[in-house]
Amino acid sequence: MPQYITDKTQLKCDKGASPAPLTVTSQSFMSIEGKLQATEEDKQPNTNIKPFGFCSVLRSSCSPSPIKWDNTSDFEIEGKKELLDCSTCQCSVGGKISVVKSAQNFVEE
Repeated sequence: MPQYITDKTQLKCDKGASPAPLTVTSQSFMSIEGKLQATEEDKQPNTNIKPFGFCSVLRSSCSPSPIKWDNTSDFEIEGKKELLDCSTCQCSVGGKISVVKSAQNFVEE
């Protein structure tokens, strides 16, 4: 079952060399375990999504250029769809950004 993601969740780009943490700035009141919940508006380069090291498309440092988050939740925070651990974001350079590891501590039941 997909899980919501929060601030500091590790993201990766399939064309980048290293993961980078997501920084949530799209809203300031919905949180899980004290971490702000991410929405589809958390896609600003260098603010929400940090560089992923070396980019195999550009053959230089990877400065993310996110377009739009896909596979988002049906639920919204202030009209913005919530991100899930299965959400992906296409980069205009050619890569695909996805979740490596959530910042939450999930408990299996």
